[in-house]
Amino acid sequence: MKKRYATQKFFYILLLIITMIVVAFVLGIIFYLVFKGARAISWNFIFKFPSNGMREGGILPAIIGTIYLMVGTIIFALPIGIFAAVYLNEYAARNKFTRIVRLSIVNMAGVPSIVYGLFGLGFFVLFLRLGKSILSGSLTLALMVLPIIITSTEEALKAVPDTLRHASLALGASKWQTVLKVVLPQALPGIITGSVIGIGRAAGETAPIIFTVAVFSTPGLPKSIFDQAMALPYHLYILATQVTNPPKDFQWGTALVLLVLVLFFSVTGSIIRVRQRLKKKETT
Repeated sequence: MKKRYATQKFFYILLLIITMIVVAFVLGIIFYLVFKGARAISWNFIFKFPSNGMREGGILPAIIGTIYLMVGTIIFALPIGIFAAVYLNEYAARNKFTRIVRLSIVNMAGVPSIVYGLFGLGFFVLFLRLGKSILSGSLTLALMVLPIIITSTEEALKAVPDTLRHASLALGASKWQTVLKVVLPQALPGIITGSVIGIGRAAGETAPIIFTVAVFSTPGLPKSIFDQAMALPYHLYILATQVTNPPKDFQWGTALVLLVLVLFFSVTGSIIRVRQRLKKKETT
């Protein structure tokens, strides 16, 4: 009995130490970015256009372009991803074909982002003739995060007890009414978690937007979804590799703004998730 308790205690302490190391690294990165980038943050840096070959001015077009891309990605990826997961989990037969489809979705999550960028260039930009635009970039990023959203949504749906489905059907509800009114509300916290992870990944990607939407500089803000746009990840790449003798504060400041933007989406998703969990507890 004492040996079993000692073994359990050992692994508990080991896992705790590993967790603390990971958290320390994450917090270290955040604090380092804040320390290095806070000096660049100012009104002009946030709300001005870049000038003098990116050595002066601000990053407003890159911020707006990134927001447009994130909103476009959410509009395209969320409905398709959620409906695909609902079909696979609630309607599709359990056979060899659906197993192949699930395996393909899981494998798509591991495809390098530059492959999605090349696909977006060949299909959306050239074949569909959408050109390098916000629409092409959003569709490409949506394809990239779809596997994450589908997989996480399906896992959240699987976690809903079958007794709830049976009770709803027994009361006379149709299959779709059961999914819409019972299953999806119960699975919503898990769906939001997966969606936030996917959108957060898309926000920091550079390779897909290089081929489909990103531009070095723009004289104004995008006026339609068919315009090109600047984006924070690509802008940071340009500052680090293409601009001669840029102010180092600009690089760190851009990285900090990108981090804050991603954290904003994550915190917003977390707030929605917590509210849904509280509502679920109140109803139960």
